[in-house]
Amino acid sequence: MCGLAGFLGGDSQRYDLSLLKRMTDTLTHRGPDDAGYWCDSEQLINLGHRRLSIVDLSPAGHQPMSSPSSRYVIAFNGEIYNHQDLREQLEKSLSINDSIKWRGHSDTETLLVGFEFWGIQETIEKAVGMFAMAVWDKQTQTLTLLRDRLGEKPLYYGWQGDTFLFASELKAMRVHPAFQSEINRGAISLMLRHSYIPAPYSIYKGISKLRPGCLLTVSLLKREPKEINYWSGIQVAKNGVANVFSGTDKQAIDELEKLLNDAVRLQMMADVPLGAFLSGGVDSSTIVALMQAQSTRPVKTYTIGFEEGKYNEAVYAKTIAAHLGTEHTELYVTAQQTMSVIPQLPFLYDEPFSDSSQIPTFIVSQLARQHVTVSLSGEGGDELFCGYNRYQITAKLWKKISGLPIPVRELLAKLFMSFSPDDWNRIGKNLPQKLVPVAKFGDKLHKGARVLSSESVDSLYYKLVSNWHEAVVIDGQEPSTLLTGNRPDLSGLDPVQRMMILDMLSYIPDDILVKVDRAAMGVSLESRVPFLDHRVVEFAWRLPQSMKLRDQQSKWILRQILYRHVPQQMIERPKMGFGIPVSDWLRGSLRDWAESLLDESRLHREGYLYPAMVRKKWSEHLSGKYNWSDQLWDVLMFQAWLEASAA
Repeated sequence: MCGLAGFLGGDSQRYDLSLLKRMTDTLTHRGPDDAGYWCDSEQLINLGHRRLSIVDLSPAGHQPMSSPSSRYVIAFNGEIYNHQDLREQLEKSLSINDSIKWRGHSDTETLLVGFEFWGIQETIEKAVGMFAMAVWDKQTQTLTLLRDRLGEKPLYYGWQGDTFLFASELKAMRVHPAFQSEINRGAISLMLRHSYIPAPYSIYKGISKLRPGCLLTVSLLKREPKEINYWSGIQVAKNGVANVFSGTDKQAIDELEKLLNDAVRLQMMADVPLGAFLSGGVDSSTIVALMQAQSTRPVKTYTIGFEEGKYNEAVYAKTIAAHLGTEHTELYVTAQQTMSVIPQLPFLYDEPFSDSSQIPTFIVSQLARQHVTVSLSGEGGDELFCGYNRYQITAKLWKKISGLPIPVRELLAKLFMSFSPDDWNRIGKNLPQKLVPVAKFGDKLHKGARVLSSESVDSLYYKLVSNWHEAVVIDGQEPSTLLTGNRPDLSGLDPVQRMMILDMLSYIPDDILVKVDRAAMGVSLESRVPFLDHRVVEFAWRLPQSMKLRDQQSKWILRQILYRHVPQQMIERPKMGFGIPVSDWLRGSLRDWAESLLDESRLHREGYLYPAMVRKKWSEHLSGKYNWSDQLWDVLMFQAWLEASAA
């Protein structure tokens, strides 16, 4: 895995490599093994690269790399898992007189030969992998930026005056003297709503994230970036629903296992030590089981545990690891160890990001990096195979309330909100369990009350995945996203499928994959996600819902694959999130830290958030009557980032 940075245009006097080197050096954590720089002062283009050597550890894998004819120059972050197959296709396509003299066995070299023979877009459409790349075409004097289909690897870009900047992380851009660090207040609003800033927005005005599955071209003659989709998740979903798999259950299970086996096989390709994250849940256990089935030696697996029982999955992971025969390493972390990560978060994530599972993700990455350079993980299983409770809950709740007039629902909402969650919890203790089927009854009731006035199931889902419902950002006009004014045409998909595709298009790339990429790359660990092999994704969308959700059991088809490797009783238990006790910490050991960041005079002075609204949530949380930990963590992560960016 690697990092890239560069710029096009600007002052020709800046083309002495020193600026490019300073930009690229900010990404050393993404590529500690090698650095490379390429400039063309006449065409005003600069490409920088930091390398984490995974495949072809020799100098033949050094970047930036030129194509055989020198037409194309590339800075590439990622892995093309099927590049050996692509090499064979290229060799068969070329005549003996045009035979290729390969310099090494890196996937970067394979891409460049493909660009010359097939063109950039066709080559990428043939590729199976994760990637972000910048390609300079000397002939057309055009820069092409590309990002993988599901958004595993990041890429930022934007014009800053007469200079077009691009990089794997924002910290590289900030080094450039043309960079203008004007904060995007609309992006703050999005972050407080979702805990992340969805593409194409970033925390800075004028800087965008390249969206997954997209190819962007720009030049000094055509300054307006032109973006096209070379792969569309929406079209994949629609095609899948229109061409549903018609085979038997066994045929579907066999086909999915075959695809997953191939994805795992390809992603185990590495010239360095490799392992896997193992939580003991369905997704990570499935990946590890398939890895172990294909490995001639015990797979290295890693998990972290917590003393707080409701957050601890390590005991389950240990049982799965013992059954599969992996070489298992676990680390029980204290609250102090976990909290010690917090000061590093602004640097790691580079812009405000507040999914609190970022902390344990970083710790387990640190643990794995002590032994391996590549780690496979189980992200994507929930979104592809209907794993989240909210999918079922949203559909059921809408079915129950849609027949009630909105004024009646608003009246019920006021009734529910008139008592605090603690009050409802006390009331719930005296009610039959059938009426109180979930833990934290009061919190769930309050969350449900906030969505009772929804005019549609889509609106209900939007409110359920929103943290802050109030306008808390001063002059923060929230821009359109896939969930609001920029909503795609999802006709043909039922309510649950619409939730799943929106999660795949936004929640996976902008939350889940950001969390994993920054945490892992922060310790120079490459993370790979077999479920997000686009061939697996495309097949998953062809499966009928009954193979994903059956008899109230989520991820039914994945479980059937896992049961072929692990006894069912080891897996069946209530779903646990990969979380930490933020709510309790904010009332305890993190209280002073939080109070400093939420100080009323400070909020007034900074001028981004309405102090009264923030302080009200903080006071209510400290009282214990309300659990506003999600909303407060959003604000705290913004405040911590703001403090770090000003330093």
